[in-house]
Amino acid sequence: MPTTAVETTTGTESAERAGITIRNPRTGDILWTVPEAGPETVARAVDVARSAASDWASTAPSERGAALRTAARALDAAARELAGLNASETGRPVDESLAGIAAGVSTLEQYAELGPVHRGLSLRGSQLASDYTVAEPRGVAALLTPWNDPVAVACGLIGAALVTGNTVVHKPSERCPRLGEALGEVLAPAFPPGVFQTITGGAGVGALLAQSDLDVIAHVGSSAAGAHLARAGAQSGAHVIRENGGNDPLLVDRDVDPVWAAEQAAMGAFSNSGQICVAVERIYVHEAIAAEFCAALEAEAALRNGNGTVAPLVDGRMRDAVHAHVADALQQGAHAVEGGTLPDGPGSFYPATVLTGCTERMEVMMEETFGPVAPVQVVTSFDDGLRLACSGKYGLAATVLSANIAHIQQAVATLPVGTVKINEVFGGAPGGAAQPRGISGAGFGYGPELLDEFSRVKVVHIAAPPAAALARDQP
Repeated sequence: MPTTAVETTTGTESAERAGITIRNPRTGDILWTVPEAGPETVARAVDVARSAASDWASTAPSERGAALRTAARALDAAARELAGLNASETGRPVDESLAGIAAGVSTLEQYAELGPVHRGLSLRGSQLASDYTVAEPRGVAALLTPWNDPVAVACGLIGAALVTGNTVVHKPSERCPRLGEALGEVLAPAFPPGVFQTITGGAGVGALLAQSDLDVIAHVGSSAAGAHLARAGAQSGAHVIRENGGNDPLLVDRDVDPVWAAEQAAMGAFSNSGQICVAVERIYVHEAIAAEFCAALEAEAALRNGNGTVAPLVDGRMRDAVHAHVADALQQGAHAVEGGTLPDGPGSFYPATVLTGCTERMEVMMEETFGPVAPVQVVTSFDDGLRLACSGKYGLAATVLSANIAHIQQAVATLPVGTVKINEVFGGAPGGAAQPRGISGAGFGYGPELLDEFSRVKVVHIAAPPAAALARDQP
């Protein structure tokens, strides 16, 4: 997902006096200014986490799970307040914000159950010896989380890190800092002092945190920021987990219902105003159904624009970036059959937009747009569409709509992404985890495998001493 952009006031005498000013994305009015952590605050938070690490690591896993359940109950009780903050800072509707918080509660509860049964392996060796592995916490984890689904995503990383015995310093996105602070205030009392802390700030604070004495850096955000954090981890030795940007393709085969396919495309491209890591970012449709598909997709976008269900983008900077991709496509010959213009009025609204006549040379097809834009390129065959879907530097996810089992199997085997979705743009079983590829990240995100990411393995071999030594010990 794209980098964060907010108004930051920098103090000349002390970075501790800097602040982040947040505007309401619906009205443009200033909501509040939240303090930005300086070097001393960052260093103190990491030191406190380090001091608390040993005791928390030695706490029984069942007790850590119980603490996580307490945190989940507290989060559920504060859902309405947090949803209001989410709506105010990011523009996400309250009902969608509540759904994200409910997902966060479920995630904490899931890790509360999974953590205590997270175990090592029995290794096959000599019958007269024992060989096994032990999973241990890595230590101090820095978690840098995004604004587009701020509670659900944060709870995944927080839950997995804490239940495996790590201490956490959480830096929420600077686009929703008050929400991040409030989330910390809700969750922290469930844990011993120093085990879970929250600091606020922008990219500079994230860089300070990444350069600190850490054992884990976990990041969900832009590919550019993720690359910086990967370099910081390579220098410090910290384990880095990244889920970063995507440019997810949707491949529409000739044998599917074009109206249904357009509904799937609209859901993937326009939900949360396109501000979803695995949103549909580029569409390849077979020429045999392209006309019907594009007409139905245009109708889907027009319906959303007409009934006012498209929420604003998170801020004006994001809207400018989205519109720059659209303007580049139009300048290169694409057509905006719906949307594609900057609306009048306050806030950072952008219409649901359908672009036809797109080509692989356009920025909207090559880069992550992160807005309610559905760019369509017509292809002459499934193989041609699959070739284009496999192109690019990202590797987060991809969706294929097809009734042809051979094409489906070919796509699953070929697409260079962490997640392949067949005939459904969103969905999947709970507990699923994937490994992003390319500049989309590295390491498992979510699911039981995330517990492994926050753990390190010790191999143990136990053999009996020689018989003579045993005899000497006898009375």
